[in-house]
Amino acid sequence: MSWAVADAVDYKGSPADPSKTGGWVPAALVLGIELCERLSTMGIAVNLVTYLVGTMHLPSATSANIVTDFMGTSFLLCLLGGFLADTFLGRYKTIAIFAAVQTLGTGMLAMVTKLRQLRPRPCKETATHTCEQASGFQMGVLYIALYLIALGTGGLKSSVSGFGTDQFDEKDEKEKTQMAYFFSRFFFFISLGTLMAVTVLVYIQDEISRSVGYGICSVAMFMAIIIFLAGTKRYRYKKSSGSPIVHIFQVIVAAIKKRKMDLPCNVGMLYEDTPEASRIHHTEQFHFLDKAAIVAEGDFEAGSTPNPWKLCSVTSVEEVKMVARLLPIWATTIIFWTTYAQMITFSVEQATTMERSIGRFQIPAGSLTVFFVSAILITLAVYDRLIMPLWKKWKGKPGFTNLQRMAIGLVLSIVGMAAAALVERKRLSVARAVGLTTATLPVSVFLLIPQFFLVGAGEAFIYTGQLDFFITKSPKGMKTMSTGLFLTTLSLGFFVSSFLVAVVKKVTGSKGGGGWLADNINRGRLDLFYGLLAILSIINLVIYLICAVWYKPKKPKAGIQMETYVKGSSAEEKC
Repeated sequence: MSWAVADAVDYKGSPADPSKTGGWVPAALVLGIELCERLSTMGIAVNLVTYLVGTMHLPSATSANIVTDFMGTSFLLCLLGGFLADTFLGRYKTIAIFAAVQTLGTGMLAMVTKLRQLRPRPCKETATHTCEQASGFQMGVLYIALYLIALGTGGLKSSVSGFGTDQFDEKDEKEKTQMAYFFSRFFFFISLGTLMAVTVLVYIQDEISRSVGYGICSVAMFMAIIIFLAGTKRYRYKKSSGSPIVHIFQVIVAAIKKRKMDLPCNVGMLYEDTPEASRIHHTEQFHFLDKAAIVAEGDFEAGSTPNPWKLCSVTSVEEVKMVARLLPIWATTIIFWTTYAQMITFSVEQATTMERSIGRFQIPAGSLTVFFVSAILITLAVYDRLIMPLWKKWKGKPGFTNLQRMAIGLVLSIVGMAAAALVERKRLSVARAVGLTTATLPVSVFLLIPQFFLVGAGEAFIYTGQLDFFITKSPKGMKTMSTGLFLTTLSLGFFVSSFLVAVVKKVTGSKGGGGWLADNINRGRLDLFYGLLAILSIINLVIYLICAVWYKPKKPKAGIQMETYVKGSSAEEKC
């Protein structure tokens, strides 16, 4: 059926008709569930620390760690969601199931914050007017709700972007162009959900009721699930191809077993049983893995079926090579998210010491995130409406490549950290002039806008670049797992930030709480810490550029034919 979309089926399992399935309508439904996921997750995360400190009476450091662990776990669980989607469930079922889990978690969190039995008494109601910390039982119930949400977020985020791109056919030039726009709009909806969370939902939580705010999150997720399921007949589905992790280990084990064998001069002697339309031709990198495709005695079991732990096809080997080529790019983008972590920690702490009043209204320090999200939205709009059309006219391509976008993001993060260091130096000079113990320094909080804007614009480029890169450059059967791999860069970025903070505090600190990252930032040298991050980011950028040049593989050698080997014969032909 030449009219059908390759490798895609409809909800009945028949070949997908491009006129009845896929395209922007079902992709928009996927964008809708991602919008609600961001609204729900960020609506909880950005204001959770105030609940832990003010209501559960936990120390600020403990509260911050709980929030960090919650967010980090959410992204790490993307790997689990990706594994389940690629191996057992498929992306559609994974999204539906884990969205329901997140809905259950947010609903439970709304109940936890509503019931007085699940939180300690207010300080003024105790006999001594002291604050009692939440009990182990109260914290246990809260943890169950939070980690249900983390589980739902991880499973949902691992599949939603990949399922969105499944609605477009890469072999159709028109739909391939639409897919490029999808990545920008996907991140636009992420940012829009975050913006609504840090403004509307935070206001509702603080001014009306926290349980009402969390209840809205649960209702939004429930409605998103209903809308998502309504598009069942319009979606295109890609079949699961088994566990990608098992496939990877099979190639590695087979290559190790044949490590002493010599590769044939003619790559046509390597084993290949993949249908012609789905083959990936041989490339020149990672020659060691090619040994997994050498035909040797004992590789075949009963009949003509090869033992996958002894003999793998060239296509299977090339899929593992594709994953291996992703890893250097993966590693060199982690530090961006370390920079990002400073925007929601130390930059907010800077804001608490600066003048934040506009007339009689005082801007909450945490609300400066609005400038960060606004920068993302503005950047995406300019890129989508101005840069992409101009670039297409000039270069004939729909925008920057994914590697170029990631590089731009890394550069902007460097400039952002440099700007942050200069602003902090200015703030410290004012603090020394008026007194280090002054609660509010006579310096405008709007000086922080450049660092928020630069890093926010960088996120717009690097997030869409990473998402595009990990989905389009990974094997078809491993797209969900590779999306989870991408999302771990966010989690590891936070962990690297924590590690750097611990090292800097230990190296530069003192018993009195001094050093670069002093307990009182007016007595510290946060500017030097920002400078250190800028230097590390420059070094990382150089490594990234080397990896980006290395990533481009040599042109594949075509023409590998199954008939070039003889079953059971040795392929140890010497050159």
